[in-house]
Amino acid sequence: MLELLLSPVNIDVLPDVSVMTDPPEVDILLLKRQTAKWTAAQRALLPDGIRNSKASHILIEFKYTESFNEKALQQALGYDIFFKRTKELSDEKVQTVLLSAKTPWAETLEYLGYFQTEFPGVYRSETPILEKVLLLSLNDLSNEPHNAWIKCFASKKKIKEKTLKQLKTSKLISQNKDLKYLIGALSEIESVLFEEGETEMNMNLTPEQVIDFGKKLGDSWLSGLTPQERIAGLKPSEVLSNFKPSEVLSNFKPSEVLSNFKPSERLAGLNQAEIEDYLKQLKKQAH
Repeated sequence: MLELLLSPVNIDVLPDVSVMTDPPEVDILLLKRQTAKWTAAQRALLPDGIRNSKASHILIEFKYTESFNEKALQQALGYDIFFKRTKELSDEKVQTVLLSAKTPWAETLEYLGYFQTEFPGVYRSETPILEKVLLLSLNDLSNEPHNAWIKCFASKKKIKEKTLKQLKTSKLISQNKDLKYLIGALSEIESVLFEEGETEMNMNLTPEQVIDFGKKLGDSWLSGLTPQERIAGLKPSEVLSNFKPSEVLSNFKPSEVLSNFKPSERLAGLNQAEIEDYLKQLKKQAH
């Protein structure tokens, strides 16, 4: 999603970026701006905390099912250290961010010295070593439009639903078909991950839920296609066989239809009286 969203405003989005010369496989994302400073267009698409950073390289680790804890923080610190060392970048040029889909426990925040900044959902640590890692709690970010793109991955059902609904009305969605498909798919995923009456996502899916999701995803994809795209590759007969003649002919003028038939075919089905009556009308028009 971030690649579709940020590439047009000159921010490179690099998944699975190397943090060491011979690195293990890690699930992190790098946002690398091509401009000297964040532009207004870039900041409009970046969440609080990131959009306020002066760093040119934003190293992101995303925790979707795992809560923010000491182990997750140690991991993020390791990425921060090795990435800077491998790329020979200063502290000022790199900001490591830990995105948490779940709301962090107050006890954990206090234990690790993290406090909320002036922005809701954005936390920093008072501990010198830990201050290198910025924490974003997706459930707690404000409802500002620039936070919506990240908040659609929050863990709470109401927040996710509200955010996805907000994004569907975005101008960017109407202008970018791939983003439209992606947000539509996320909406369908949300309906599968959250069982009826539940407020937290459920990661244990039954085969029936997966099948139902596949059907909904197909419907969501089809709804974004133009009529021309839907029938691409089909023969006219394959399309028209799904409609009654009256449903098809109503889209054409009689002259456009009749011009494709021979005179004998045009008169087929008319009795002698109907033909003679029509001939009389023609004679009157001629006089």
